[in-house]
Amino acid sequence: MPKEVEVKFRLRITRGDDIAVGPGKIDVLAAIARTGSITSAAKELGMSYRRAWLLVDTMNRCFKSPVVEAEAGGRSGGGTALTPVGIEAVRRYRRIERAAAKAGAADIRAFLALLAR
Repeated sequence: MPKEVEVKFRLRITRGDDIAVGPGKIDVLAAIARTGSITSAAKELGMSYRRAWLLVDTMNRCFKSPVVEAEAGGRSGGGTALTPVGIEAVRRYRRIERAAAKAGAADIRAFLALLAR
């Protein structure tokens, strides 16, 4: 049975020694947007809460303003939401991924032809 081939672009943007944004951080932001909490996002992605929180903390420090903020709790408790900057970061990152895939489509097809089937 042939092995499935997957092409992934892995853009990372650093700020000093910190990775301000990368594929894992964008996945965490997207999961927070879907689930409304860091805990649920971490579970969905199969990572520890601490790891997800550290990724969010690094992003919040690297951007001009936070990408994630806590929402005030009520009867059911609080949650976490993306800020407008967080929403924009996810949107732009995904746009860059699509543009890179489109720009490299011919070279990707040629490269894939070199792989064993």
